[in-house]
Parts: sequence; structure tokens; C-alpha cells
Amino acid sequence: MNEFISIFSESDPTNVSTSVKLLILLTVLSLAPSILILMTSFARIVIVLSFTRTALATNQMPPNQVIIGLALFLTFFIMAPTFQKVNEQALQPLFDEEIGLEEAYDRASIPFKEFMAKHTRQKDLELFIEYNQAERPASIEDIPLTMLVPAYALSEIKTAFQMGFMIFIPFLVIDMIVASVLMSMGMMMLPPVMISLPFKILLFILVDGWYLIIKSLLQSFS
Repeated sequence: MNEFISIFSESDPTNVSTSVKLLILLTVLSLAPSILILMTSFARIVIVLSFTRTALATNQMPPNQVIIGLALFLTFFIMAPTFQKVNEQALQPLFDEEIGLEEAYDRASIPFKEFMAKHTRQKDLELFIEYNQAERPASIEDIPLTMLVPAYALSEIKTAFQMGFMIFIPFLVIDMIVASVLMSMGMMMLPPVMISLPFKILLFILVDGWYLIIKSLLQSFS
């Protein structure tokens, strides 16, 4: 414990550099959940996958752990170019002591701003700009993260719900057909879900549903 405290108390440049790296690491770890959810593709992916499971009505299958795990790996795959830019433009120069913390933060925010601005609706961004009574930014780099992040999150939720609606349509048709057939046969006491569930799963398998869902998600970020 004394050795850990001495890292921050000694004036040796090596120890100072180490302390800065530890401080950055702790800060990133504390903000990682918020960064992952609101500044990456994670929100759209996990919402669409959850909509897919709800449309299938498979009772928590696949489990939440599988959905979140798949969403995490897809997020890392989609965000890989952005993370690489942050590492090359901000982290490595900072660790090599070529730039300071403030400049590293500015450099690291630019790739995220470019990614978020690409997938943010202008109307959503204007909402926060007008509410803050701020001037219109001249470029993407001039947009504050305090405005861009909530605008991006709002756009992502809307896009995810639009994709979820399109996923629901074919399964809703199957439910309506099964319910109509059961009512015409006088079997009103039999839950339509029990009959429609196998047909929905069969349809999803025949069209290779998970492949189409993942493909649509990847193409939506291209």
C-alpha cells in the first residue's frame, strides 16, 4: 500500500508518468459503462436483439447473457476503426509523453464525434442546441459532447425501434392467422401463442433470421 501511495508522491518523472496512466485507466473504467452504452453502437444492437426475442415470444431464449455478449462483440467489431483512431491519435502519443492530458482528450473525442455525428439525426441535435441557446457549430469538432451524446442516444433509440417494428410485422401476421383459424374452429380456450410459436420459430429458421438481423445491423452502421 505504501508503495502504491509513493507513486503519486514522488517527483520522479517515471513515477509521475505511471501515476498519470493509472489515473487515466481508473477514469476510463469508471466511465466505461456510460461510454459503451451511449457513445457506441451497443444501444441499437441490444435493443434490436431484444425486439427479436420478444417478437419470437420464446420466453427468455436466448438468455440475456447471450444477447448482451453478442451485442458487446458486435459493438467491438463495429467500433474497431474508431477505437484504433483513438489509440493512434490520442493514447499512444500520451503514453509516449508527446502530448498532455487535455490535448489527448480533445484528440480522443474527435473519432467518437465523427462516428456519432454520422448516425445522429439533425433534428435531434438541433433540439439540444436550441435548448442550450448555443450557436450552430461550424464543424463536427465544434459540437460539445454534452449535446452530441444525448442527441446520438435519442437517434439510436428511434432507429432501433424502427428496426424492431419491421421485425415484428411477419410474426404479428402469423399470430393473427393462427388466432383467426382457432376462432373459426371454435377453439377459443386454446392460447394462440402455443400454436403460433412453432411456426414463428420455423419461419425464423427457414429465412436464417439471425443472419439477416446481424447483417442488417452491420449494414446500418456502414
